[in-house]
Amino acid sequence: MSEKLNIKKAERQVFQAALSDGLWDIVIAGLLLQFAIAPLLSSSLGDFWSSAVFIPFIVLLMITIWLLRKYIVKPRMGVVKFGKSRVRRLKKFTIVMLAINVLTLIIGLVGSFYFDILSGRIMTITLSVTFIAGFSFAAYFLDYPRLYIYGLLIGIAPYAGEWLYTSYGAPHHGFPIAFGFVSGAILLVALITFIRFLHSNPVMLKDTSQGS
Repeated sequence: MSEKLNIKKAERQVFQAALSDGLWDIVIAGLLLQFAIAPLLSSSLGDFWSSAVFIPFIVLLMITIWLLRKYIVKPRMGVVKFGKSRVRRLKKFTIVMLAINVLTLIIGLVGSFYFDILSGRIMTITLSVTFIAGFSFAAYFLDYPRLYIYGLLIGIAPYAGEWLYTSYGAPHHGFPIAFGFVSGAILLVALITFIRFLHSNPVMLKDTSQGS
């Protein structure tokens, strides 16, 4: 029994180490930029295209992350295969996050087409609950506690934006400022984490000697 617990503990530590390179944090920061920049483009491109224009950026971001994992992270961490329980948790996480992303997309479309009908408070509460719930599920299934903090910060961002809008007249309901700040903070954490990862995990060089 203790041996199984030790194996699960070791697997959990390896799994968390695999997430300690900061690359997923970079992805989160990149995706949040859409909420900061898209409102600035809505007047010239419209609500739909101001969001759709980010699709090439997201594709480029994911390709960049894949290349970094292949050529920078993999030579330092190697290839890790996880047990069935961890794989099941990853599958559940994928399903939950897919549902959250679809829900977020629906909310965004409804908000863009019926913004004049729906009150700002309803949209703010819906966005906040969606963000906090999605990141909380991700933090639980991935054993990645930092996502709880990210979810809280991102969930507060719509309220902070509305406060800036009502108190100081910030344009676009304060979304560019609020989400830009949160995205920048997460990106800073991601870069610091990635630099620490590079220093803590040097490249594992192959022994090319032919013997003495």
